[in-house]
Amino acid sequence: MNLRNNLKRRLHDSTHAERVALAARLSYGGNPVHKRNPGDFKLTPPAAPRPNKTLCDAADIFRISVARQLLRDGVMKGLTSPWSGDAYPKHIWAVSANGVALEAKLDDAAVGRYHGYPLLSDDPFRAVVLKAW
Repeated sequence: MNLRNNLKRRLHDSTHAERVALAARLSYGGNPVHKRNPGDFKLTPPAAPRPNKTLCDAADIFRISVARQLLRDGVMKGLTSPWSGDAYPKHIWAVSANGVALEAKLDDAAVGRYHGYPLLSDDPFRAVVLKAW
């Protein structure tokens, strides 16, 4: 098992109204370490790419509009980590059109901005996300 896998992750039980409110106020910014081809994300590729980072390219996500929609879809399907009130969940999960399980991580809690990446094939939570999707 990969040591980067967080075995404490779990899905949060939220109401439809909570999901609608959250989906309306979050945003997606991306992160250049997870992009080989930045598409329309307006990201500058890192000078020294980190080989241990998973790439969104494998999930065929090259448009920021697709990433934003997947983030909202994950919220609406209830695929979030625990959160309450006007706070943001640390993680939101989704599945790309070609079946790749994705994890979005909160970058900026003040504005609810996330970046995402594919889950590793040996990550046990990957099966949870695929089943729930």
